[in-house]
Amino acid sequence: MRQPTITQRFAVILTLANGFLDAHTYLARGGVFANVQTGNVIFFAINLFQKHWSNSFSRVWPIFAFIAGVAVAAHVKSGRVDKAVAHPLRWTMGIQAGVLAAFGFLPGTVPASLVTVPISFLGGMQIGLFRSMGDLNYMPVATTGNLMRLVEAWYRGFVENDSGSRRAFRIYATLIGAFATGAMIGTVATREWGVHAIWIPAGCLAVALALLVIDEREGKVV
Repeated sequence: MRQPTITQRFAVILTLANGFLDAHTYLARGGVFANVQTGNVIFFAINLFQKHWSNSFSRVWPIFAFIAGVAVAAHVKSGRVDKAVAHPLRWTMGIQAGVLAAFGFLPGTVPASLVTVPISFLGGMQIGLFRSMGDLNYMPVATTGNLMRLVEAWYRGFVENDSGSRRAFRIYATLIGAFATGAMIGTVATREWGVHAIWIPAGCLAVALALLVIDEREGKVV
């Protein structure tokens, strides 16, 4: 099964957009994390124990959608989709950008699951498709794994004096900063513009799509 390898600039844009999305959906779409399923599992368990049934099960559907997204990503990586669709990674990014842009037209009164569940599905696809950056592994939709790799790279780079690990440390620090920056921008933008703020990460994914096309043509994505 082929694992696409992406560039750092693509990863930074993608990670920033995902930090934005989690802050946005939490604030504007029912207190649900669209991407970070760990939070949804915790809220599901808390609300289930407290017998807040509707709040509990509102966290279940994004988890199932995320799992389905990972499964679809596995199918894309298998190479079977390439036989029917040219450049499936480009189509994946284009559809994600379009879906997010469309959600900006949905009022805040619609059921939150109409927005959070599809975004969770797309997040599952992202984590399945885009988690290899050259010789480094990373997580585009969360920071826990990146934090662990940051500390390990710091130890190897500055304690064991490995120059390659110092480079990895800088990259992981950049990605974590991008996620945090996206979450901060998402918080401010959502408070100012409400559901329309989602057009910002939609724009980020459109930029990521353009970078993906350029990187593929230059042979940087394999």
